Amino acid sequence: MKKKIISAMLAGTMVLSLAACGQEATSTSTDSSTGAQETATSSSETASEDGITITMWTNDRHDMDYIQEAIDTFNSTNTDGITVEFQTITDNYANQIQLAYQGGTAPDIVTGNGSDISINNFADTGIVIPLNDYIEADEEYQKVNDPYNHMYEGYNVKDGNIYSVYSGVRSGVRVEYNTSLITEEIPSKLSDFVTLAQEVTDEGAGSYYGIGLTSSGPFGRLLEASAQMSGITPYDYVNGKFDFSGFKEIVEIGKGLVDASYPDQQGVDNMRALFAEGQFALWSNASQEVSVFTNQIPITEFEWGVAEVPTLDGTVTGALNMVPQKGYYILSSSPNQEAAWKVISYLQSEAVLKTYLENGYCLPITDYMSGIVDSSQTGRMADFATQDYEDVYPPAPAINLTGDDYGTVLWNAVMGYVDVDEAIEDLNTRYNEALEADVASGTVKRLVIKDYDPLHPSKGTAEYLSE
Repeated sequence: MKKKIISAMLAGTMVLSLAACGQEATSTSTDSSTGAQETATSSSETASEDGITITMWTNDRHDMDYIQEAIDTFNSTNTDGITVEFQTITDNYANQIQLAYQGGTAPDIVTGNGSDISINNFADTGIVIPLNDYIEADEEYQKVNDPYNHMYEGYNVKDGNIYSVYSGVRSGVRVEYNTSLITEEIPSKLSDFVTLAQEVTDEGAGSYYGIGLTSSGPFGRLLEASAQMSGITPYDYVNGKFDFSGFKEIVEIGKGLVDASYPDQQGVDNMRALFAEGQFALWSNASQEVSVFTNQIPITEFEWGVAEVPTLDGTVTGALNMVPQKGYYILSSSPNQEAAWKVISYLQSEAVLKTYLENGYCLPITDYMSGIVDSSQTGRMADFATQDYEDVYPPAPAINLTGDDYGTVLWNAVMGYVDVDEAIEDLNTRYNEALEADVASGTVKRLVIKDYDPLHPSKGTAEYLSE
């Protein structure tokens, strides 16, 4: 029923601009764990012998039904003889793209969210092509997608070349809370936030707790977001080196969360379920929680609120990282690049994006689409609307690190397994030794942003240095 409803809506909104041509398409899915392909063909999914077939890969599963319906509509209505074959690749996505490219079996289009695709690698090796000329010639596309104001160095842009344009964004981390257990405003200072969590734990006396801490990437789900908004990042963009010294106070205050937490750190979905059951009052994650707490693990026993992440002193002095979603890339090996652009232009058209965003698959990234989307259709997604202090950080150099990454080490310090000073010294040493070695070998370049603004990190001028 859901597919039929979506298909009907798409057909109603898109058929105005696309004339029917009665084409048929082939739908292919990949089991990435075995490398086996299964191809299902129906009367409406058989490619025309005289047409152009465009293959597209994605690693997104949450929206694949919608995208498939959009593609089905395109296949049956476009007048250019184009048929799109849509495949979902769930494991080792970037590696599979590279292997397919090297083996001559690459798709025409791939999608990517945030750092799914390392543009520094894919652009430098010529796997993907710049889209500048296509974008410049397509005024409607510019109006809807505002590409020139969403150029994110190291993600979709390299050296002024635009390799994809994002359809939307996943918000930065927010605090979700049980309004039955917490009736006051969520504190803006991290220390006060920890105090609140402990007070709720004390009140619960074992029947409920102040906060839930997941065993999966726990540092990044609250404390790193608090650090970002306090102007603290792992990479010193001005001087082109790693520096973890600013995290000491974050770690020291964060230790109090452990005492106030649900006594068993489990995987994300288990902790979500415990939050929905009222086992603890505070939880932290980004806008994907709307779908989780509405559909996957619906909260029915209480009302849940959404608040900003606290900072060290209660003020925001740095940007909260948000993750751009659904960029489309054309591979250089594609023999039908013009047709591939027509597919991208269609998938990022106003009609397709409007329903996509109203279904809550991500938040609008442009002011234009924010004005087009009916926010009454998006449910709790409105509570995660992007804020002025949210931005996209340029990715730090992808070094060949030996040992645990900084999230693991700093969380071990929060848990008291290692001394925080020793942890920071270890991280500064290992990360910078790896950076210097990789720069010297030519495997990475040093990123320097001399005009770096911690509140607007994406707006600085990036330089890539070989020494």
